[in-house]
Amino acid sequence: MRKGLLVLTFLALCPLLVAQQSLNNDSIVKLVKAGLSEDLIVSTINASPGTYDTSANGLIALKTAGVSDKVVTAIVMKSTAPASTAQVPASSQDPNDPMASHEAGIYAYNEKSLDHKMTMLEPSVYGQGKTGGIFTSAMTYGIAKAKIKAVMRGAHSNARVTDPQTVFYFYFEQQSAGLSNASNIFGGTSTPNEYTLLRFDVKESTRETTIGKFNAFGASSGNDDKATMAFTYVKLKPGMYKVTISAPLQSGEYGFVAPGAMAVATPYGGGAGGSGRVFDFGVN
Repeated sequence: MRKGLLVLTFLALCPLLVAQQSLNNDSIVKLVKAGLSEDLIVSTINASPGTYDTSANGLIALKTAGVSDKVVTAIVMKSTAPASTAQVPASSQDPNDPMASHEAGIYAYNEKSLDHKMTMLEPSVYGQGKTGGIFTSAMTYGIAKAKIKAVMRGAHSNARVTDPQTVFYFYFEQQSAGLSNASNIFGGTSTPNEYTLLRFDVKESTRETTIGKFNAFGASSGNDDKATMAFTYVKLKPGMYKVTISAPLQSGEYGFVAPGAMAVATPYGGGAGGSGRVFDFGVN
């Protein structure tokens, strides 16, 4: 009775003992010759690391040694299965590592800084709230164009960067281009190519940028070319992009403007007001 109990205990612990070392063809043959059941050997194969010879000669040698088809099949399946990658809990990841998982959003990253800190750009809302050149337009009987300006509250953004060559990382919640959920932080976008980087004119208590022009004959929307900053981007992995500004940024206030620019409302009629989101930051 005691001997049978010892045998059962050994069989139960066998997968744990074998898992301490990598298995191979010889290990499996030894388990078979020791009288272990097929199910137990298969469980041990699935639970343990192993390096097997699954060539024709290797499989023939296993069969000749008395290894059953069920066990041989388990060996082949184990050898061809892709290596599993353990998921690292978000709490244990370095929040300043660009390649780690991050909350959806845009992050500024100073590659030259010793602390390599990532700064998330909180989205702000700007609205169509100002016109310019109305007097000149009126004096020319509506021939000269007046400007429609988008205005952001506050002269400076809370997010600050010090390196004029700061890079930016875009993390999209949805990873398939054109299929992002419109309810997330990006409002349905999935690539940096949908955004415009603008430099804002700083006033006493606001930041402004031109979003359209109009006169008596019509109106047009669009950002001021002089305020638009060029950038390039590279896709690092699904839903993650690295954005590099084409030229060093001068001191000032900037923002990545989301697509869907506001329609232009004019004193001459037509158009409609609105608002848009911008991921703003300032360069010291």
